[in-house]
Parts: sequence; C-alpha cells; structure tokens
Amino acid sequence: MTMSQNAVEFGKTVETIPNGPGAAAILAAGVGCAAIGVLAFASELSPGLRGLLNFYNPVGPLSGKTTVTIIVWLVAWYGLSRIWRKETVNMRAVNIAALVLLGLGFLLTFPPFWYLFV
Repeated sequence: MTMSQNAVEFGKTVETIPNGPGAAAILAAGVGCAAIGVLAFASELSPGLRGLLNFYNPVGPLSGKTTVTIIVWLVAWYGLSRIWRKETVNMRAVNIAALVLLGLGFLLTFPPFWYLFV
C-alpha cells in the first residue's frame, strides 16, 4: 500500500493534508536568519544596543545576538504553526519569502555591507 492510498483510506487525499506546520518551520527559519542579521547590523550602528546585548562578557554582544535570535525564531515558529496548523498554504510563496529573509540575514551579517551605511 502506497502512502497516497493510505491517505485516501483515512478520508484525506494528499492535496487536503495541511502543509501549514511545515511551512511555518521553513518561514520561521528565514525569520531567524533575518533576526540575527538585523541584530548584528543594529549593534554595529548603536553602541548602546551593543552593550545591551552583552549577556556574557567573555563572548561579548554575540551572546545576546544569538540568544535573542533563538527566542525570535522560536516565537515565530510557534506563532506561525498555531496560525497555520490546519491550513494549506502556498509553499512557493513561503519558500521565496524564507530565501529572501535568509539572504537579508546573510547580507546584514557581512561586514563589508555594513560599511555602505556606516
């Protein structure tokens, strides 16, 4: 018995199985990537924020950037998965948004990019 036959037997076709929880995980990963980029860039521009993100002196502000990013990622994942738990969402749009956020996060953690604005 194939997986699609199994799904049909239980009253659901592959097209009606919600993909929202999976989409939430993918988009939350993009949000997390963008969050660390934004925090890295903002802490370079603001000495006050850099000091605020210094949770552990031997590591410096990186400790706060990563901690806050993990919290943002988990909150985004939880929130999106609750909203989309029974939804079938457009995966193409979710994947494109996640890739754009990933690219933004990468750019904002790249020091030569910072110097265009500093």
